[in-house]
Amino acid sequence: MSRKTVYYYHALSSPWAYLGWPQFKALIEKYDLDVVVRPTRIVTENGGVPLRSRPQPRQDYHAVELDRWRKRLGMPLVLKPRYYPTNNEFSARMVIAADRQGLPALELSHALLRALWAEEKDVTDPDVRIAVANSLGLDGRALRALEDTPEIMAAWHDSHAEAQSRGVFGTPTWVYRDTLYWGQDRLTFLDDALSED
Repeated sequence: MSRKTVYYYHALSSPWAYLGWPQFKALIEKYDLDVVVRPTRIVTENGGVPLRSRPQPRQDYHAVELDRWRKRLGMPLVLKPRYYPTNNEFSARMVIAADRQGLPALELSHALLRALWAEEKDVTDPDVRIAVANSLGLDGRALRALEDTPEIMAAWHDSHAEAQSRGVFGTPTWVYRDTLYWGQDRLTFLDDALSED
């Protein structure tokens, strides 16, 4: 029997990707999923709206929802971390590099998101990313060196183009059998879909 494949589009600045990881990890283990890792950013071409460009009431409500979910999930999260908003491209390219090397890219992704949202670290600082990777037993300096290679740069741009072509607008979004599941609160629906086949 072939493994079920899920595409995972997520921004390396998304608090929802951070909050959703434990549940998604449980699904990976439950179904022995083949996960196609696709770091991206909000796809404005498809109607995605970055937080800081939203009207203030929506920004305020975003913090309310984050507070609810961090309490519900029992996960540490700073509502307004010191280094957010951030440029997530650097972390994304490190994750892509890890994935291309066959390393635990999803664990690295979560660790980088935790550094941003729970530990208030500046993930645009190469030394921070190197330290995060090292903390997982990876060679952070080697991964950092790969971030700027033409192959990884191209993969970063291709990942965003692919997300756009598949109709992704916000992150995190999971795609299973061409159906989109947007937001960590939709993982129960992904679970249902995976259990049906």
